[in-house]
Amino acid sequence: MKKRALLLAVPAALLFTGLFACAAMRRRAVENTGEQTIEWDGRTRTYLLHVPPNLPAGAKVPLVIALHGGGGDGPQMERFSGFSGLADREGFLVAYPSGVGKGWFDGRLDGRSTAHKERIDDAGFIGAMIDAIAKEHPVDPRRVYATGVSNGGFMSNYLGGTMAERFAAIAPVIGGMADPFHLRFAPAAPVSVLIIQGTEDPLVPYGGGEVTVLGRERGRFIPTEETAALWVKSNGCAPTPEEGALPDAADDGCTVKTKRWTGGRDGAEVRLWTIVGGGHTWPGGSQYLPEFMIGPVCRDFDATEAVWEFFKAHPRP
Repeated sequence: MKKRALLLAVPAALLFTGLFACAAMRRRAVENTGEQTIEWDGRTRTYLLHVPPNLPAGAKVPLVIALHGGGGDGPQMERFSGFSGLADREGFLVAYPSGVGKGWFDGRLDGRSTAHKERIDDAGFIGAMIDAIAKEHPVDPRRVYATGVSNGGFMSNYLGGTMAERFAAIAPVIGGMADPFHLRFAPAAPVSVLIIQGTEDPLVPYGGGEVTVLGRERGRFIPTEETAALWVKSNGCAPTPEEGALPDAADDGCTVKTKRWTGGRDGAEVRLWTIVGGGHTWPGGSQYLPEFMIGPVCRDFDATEAVWEFFKAHPRP
């Protein structure tokens, strides 16, 4: 209760946008990123597309969709995550879509978010965005991926569950699986999943329940390990995971326990990286608000690099 009381003292605008505005200067945006628009469901929707300058001629390339959190937008997610610089080095496209009202309809019942109140068809928009990008660039349909932070992490689970045939893998970071969406969770194809979640996240608790910001409930979600179990069952993975830990490389008060379920259909697997002591933060990123408000940043690994390495290892057969 002490953490929640302290959160109440933070101005709403700061808390909602802190992850994406205060931390936006963590990494500078790079060149070769342009804004695109498409018409979808009666709205003009926007996204940034980063195209590395030295993509191999004629070769099909991966597409990573990076989803901002609540209060953010595509440009902030580009600056915050650093995926564009990594894309230049590794040779993949990155799309940074923007949600209506700075949020995503991710399957929660949230009476305050525009995306939820109006039940915006964000999944349909993202599918249309993929099609638009593929018309202009050599997207490999076997290597389309989605990741996101907070509300964007919830949206990654929603996309994997509702559009499994479009995604080879997803990686939700500090974002869970919505309740009641989990009751109709039935992916049409296997999807490899990397879940990254901290045990001391005061906004999206590891054990599930309410997303609570400034004392206001923003919809419910299921426990992190139940989310992993749903994906394990859906993918047909072996029920017993391989357990381990990442090297404790930084004096940050956090350690990372890992679970890996293999043997899924079409080579799919599920990984859960539990950041013991980690907060509502992007590993390797910015401490955008004090630790007593959001918990600490884990510095034992860089989430951007880890997500890409997972994606790279998991194309669709």
